[in-house]
Amino acid sequence: MTDLVPALVGPHFLVEPADDPADYRALRRRVFVDEQGMFERDDRDMHDDDPRTVVLVARSTRGKLLGGVRIGPASSGPDIGWWRGGRLAVDPAARGSLGIGPALVRAACAYAESAGALRFDATVQARNEPLFRRLGWRPVRHTTVAGRPHTLMRWPIGRLAALAAATKGPLGGLLAGLAPGGAGFVGDDGAPVPGSDLIAACDAIVPSMVERDPEWAGWCAVLVNVNDLAAMGAEPVGLLNAVGARDVAHAARILGGLRRAAEAWGIPVLGGHTQLGVPAALSATALGRTAVPVSGGGGRPGMRVRLTADLGGRWRPGHHGRQWDSTSDRTPGELRRMQSFVRRARPAAAKDVSMAGIAGTLGMLAEASGCGALLDVARVPRPAGATVGDWLACFPGFAMLTAGPLAGADAGPALTADCGELVAGHGVHLRWPDGEITAAVDAGVTGLGTAA
Repeated sequence: MTDLVPALVGPHFLVEPADDPADYRALRRRVFVDEQGMFERDDRDMHDDDPRTVVLVARSTRGKLLGGVRIGPASSGPDIGWWRGGRLAVDPAARGSLGIGPALVRAACAYAESAGALRFDATVQARNEPLFRRLGWRPVRHTTVAGRPHTLMRWPIGRLAALAAATKGPLGGLLAGLAPGGAGFVGDDGAPVPGSDLIAACDAIVPSMVERDPEWAGWCAVLVNVNDLAAMGAEPVGLLNAVGARDVAHAARILGGLRRAAEAWGIPVLGGHTQLGVPAALSATALGRTAVPVSGGGGRPGMRVRLTADLGGRWRPGHHGRQWDSTSDRTPGELRRMQSFVRRARPAAAKDVSMAGIAGTLGMLAEASGCGALLDVARVPRPAGATVGDWLACFPGFAMLTAGPLAGADAGPALTADCGELVAGHGVHLRWPDGEITAAVDAGVTGLGTAA
């Protein structure tokens, strides 16, 4: 987070985190106790004693305090991505044309989002509501604080919607007329091969990742395809790959990661194609078998949503906040137990969490099922080393979203948690412990429509 601040936000002052908030607290007393009379002696509260609370201050180029604001997790429990801002104070002598108040508010929004917040609230005095509106905040409801009229305002955080739109939004238009998957399968992770019990899945790895981290790219080529088969309830039977590399050494590193992963999951490499002297490229196709494939569009309003995820591991070096690596240290037995989870559990609908993240993938499942979804943020299983914002937006290694009853199957080292429900309507909304509901993903993630 600290890479966002200090940040020069004006020609006469700097906004930065306060090492010692004593002078900020003195300014607050001057503003809220002496000037405004909102408190009798002091405006301190429990958030001042929370070690997670951050104070951002604006100082002149000579170091004089001009203003400050306090931000941090809204509740005393674990940080679930719900942050609150407050106690915005500007020195009376510095108010006016310098724009210190707006600069502090903008810095607070940026800091909260960088800390993984997906909900950022502030209760502001009614006279300050127009300022917050101009800065893009949205009013939620009117309330009273210390006997004065206030408005609960909310900063719109569009991270999850933007990710879903960028990774999946164009699919409907691009695939129009192709009908991938056939009848009953819309936007699924694999495709049933007509006239057989075969499921085919195909994925390509981002070229920049193949170039920078070839062993990990090779591992992921197997991982994502095995996950696709797993979501359909299919048992892997074979893999084909296509590799492009600048030279023999680079190709060897790619194929080394792919070979190690294929051995770990016990899926034979049936063949493929390798080309040298070209830009980095990698794609793989996997085949699996199941007599009764599980559709991602088999959900219905009223069904409970569960996330089954492997919380072990760490952020992949070079991909912090984007790719979680739990699988590369798992034993073959653990990997195969997770891979067979959907096949044994037989849910009504299932999807493996893709680059659209947990929220975006849930939106795809709901879209294919012709409904919407509610995700209970505090009940989503999450590693201790990941913020809520990062976890709901990242590629989490092994993670499956399922809807409907499960047949009691375990998933080895992966944890299953009931964390939401399918509902009438569209899109994905986040439900918070205080009962508030905020938008996460707009309706129609892919535009592919519903499963027949």
